[in-house]
Amino acid sequence: MALPGMRVGLLGGSFDPAHAGHAHITREALRRFGLDRVWWLVSPGNPLKPHGPAPMVRRLDMARRVMSHPRVEITDLEARLGTRHTAALLGKLLPLYPGVRFVWLMGADNLAGFHKWDRWSQIMRSVPLGVLARPGCGIDARVSPVARAFSANRVPPHMARCLPDMAAPAWCFVNIPMLAVSSTALRAEGGWG
Repeated sequence: MALPGMRVGLLGGSFDPAHAGHAHITREALRRFGLDRVWWLVSPGNPLKPHGPAPMVRRLDMARRVMSHPRVEITDLEARLGTRHTAALLGKLLPLYPGVRFVWLMGADNLAGFHKWDRWSQIMRSVPLGVLARPGCGIDARVSPVARAFSANRVPPHMARCLPDMAAPAWCFVNIPMLAVSSTALRAEGGWG
């Protein structure tokens, strides 16, 4: 639930599986961007990945075990709204919550490939973007096609807490202490999927 004036971060992903790195960037996002809440949007599937994820119920259960925080909600909202692309999700979500100040959250690895997302420019013009450093991805993200295209809309890190109150397009890259863990590596180790 979100009320007008609330600052809500949206962290989308397949969470296949959710892990300590997701929890870490969520806690950092709450603090760095001055968010009231973060919603984990567990996706039905990533259109950019060739194989489907583990069953939704399993991923939701794991996400709830990994991230237990009073200001974080684990949700299958994207599946309930019937979307698979972020632009379509935002097109349905924003009218449902007028006055809520949403920020799309992502790791730097996602910003590096953001230009491959469906209607990425529309996403940038829909909500501010909060980008959190990820191991080995800082330089690629900061010189990515999206970072270059929207260089005039970059918010300096010392103003990160103002990001939710800014009109899109606006984006902010923040360096945070990093954890070297990924869902891909966890799946490769076995025991998940």
